Amino acid sequence: MSQRRSSGLSKSLILKGLQCQKALWLTKNPPKFDFPPQPDLEAKFKSGTEVGILAQQLFPGGIEVPYEGLSFPGQLARTKQLIDSGAQVIYEASFSFSAIFIKVDILVRDGASWQIHEVKMGTSTKSVNLDDVAVQHYVLNGCGLSVSKSFLVHIDNTYVRQDAIEINKLFSSDDISLKVAARQQSLPEIVTELRETMREDNEPNIDIGPHCDDPYECDFIPYCWQYIPENSIFDLRGRGIKKFDYYNRGIIRFEDVPLDELNNVQRQQVEATLNQQNSTDVNKVKEFLDTLWYPLCHLDFETFNTPIPKFDGTRPYQQVPFQFSIHVQREAGAEPQHYVYLVPSGVDPRRELIEQLLTVIPADACVLTYNQTFEKGVLRNLADLFPDLANAINSRLENVRDLMAPFRKRDVYRWQMHGSYSIKEVLPAMVSDLSYSGMEISDGMAAMRAYNKMCALEPGEELDALQRAMLEYCRLDTLAMVRILEALQKMEI
Repeated sequence: MSQRRSSGLSKSLILKGLQCQKALWLTKNPPKFDFPPQPDLEAKFKSGTEVGILAQQLFPGGIEVPYEGLSFPGQLARTKQLIDSGAQVIYEASFSFSAIFIKVDILVRDGASWQIHEVKMGTSTKSVNLDDVAVQHYVLNGCGLSVSKSFLVHIDNTYVRQDAIEINKLFSSDDISLKVAARQQSLPEIVTELRETMREDNEPNIDIGPHCDDPYECDFIPYCWQYIPENSIFDLRGRGIKKFDYYNRGIIRFEDVPLDELNNVQRQQVEATLNQQNSTDVNKVKEFLDTLWYPLCHLDFETFNTPIPKFDGTRPYQQVPFQFSIHVQREAGAEPQHYVYLVPSGVDPRRELIEQLLTVIPADACVLTYNQTFEKGVLRNLADLFPDLANAINSRLENVRDLMAPFRKRDVYRWQMHGSYSIKEVLPAMVSDLSYSGMEISDGMAAMRAYNKMCALEPGEELDALQRAMLEYCRLDTLAMVRILEALQKMEI
């Protein structure tokens, strides 16, 4: 006889079960599987916590029911005590009904009823948010509390910070009461079904599908997708095909994909991969190289973005540069000179960064980037911010060229690029002795996390080591451009 399984639920478990009941079961019955670390997810949770705490200032004077240091029964008892004593605003109020435990971000007394204010770090109300609040409404009603209104509090990304954060402008609040009420009727049946799933002895037989990353990327993708081979239908780049339609037809490997159903770019990816075949349009490469001139400056920015703007003149989620790397070649064949800037911890980097950049890049230089849309966006924002430097910045903007172009257009294609024109894929395909592999910081998200960590560290060995890793990563981005350009120039000969 099998041991009776716990059927206790929480808001997050219900949302997970609504997305995929297999994911719910796996959460309660973790598989023996070596899951990769998820540093980006951890950073997102931390940022979400900061947003939630700041949003409490929309309703000042409230009392928090802490999660840490207080048991679930203790949190429930503390919430009841606050309600009975006449508290007007409660942060993280805790409730349990029908073995469903929830916490309400901000609970506001409204006469004889209560308002729910759910805080999210997104910039709009999404369907999953309605389910989130519907669960809270259901539990509060079950506990005997009347809910007068429900609100979704989210970031207003049009807000521009000037001096201290203006809480009422940073956040926007949507009244979702009617939409939440419409979802109440089906919740009892949903809860019953999810409990039955959790009581099952065996893992639910649910195949992979679009639900794996809708509305969120599932934690169990590495486990559920482990049997998908390399070079599968899911590795095809570009739009125009429904990959799960092929999967459901049993077409998974490149070898099985009907080539006549693909567009030209996808067909090239499949054929090049299967035949380990490269292609180069030398004339197109020459045309691209003819658009460049010397002195030539290879430029790369590292930026951060946060829901709560750090500095004056910035919006939520605006890309703010904190670092650049530039390799300068004065003339063709010259050894490149390297210049780098990394902001001191905790200060607005933009003025000093752009002044340093303007001294390094001559006004008449060709500025080579990899994905010019990004670097141009950063430069335009800096020109808007500093009108006295706008002419100098704009003169560099006019000279920006994009090293990505011949790879994006498939003028140069290597089968090892897996259909991508990302520099992370292009570099090892074009330059065999240079790679991001094994670096402490190896992508932009890791660099952003490193910047946030750097700002929190005191001077010392740990800070010094982190800064060295940041400088080495940014240096490799522009050195990679130097070496890729050299590879293109050799093709022309």
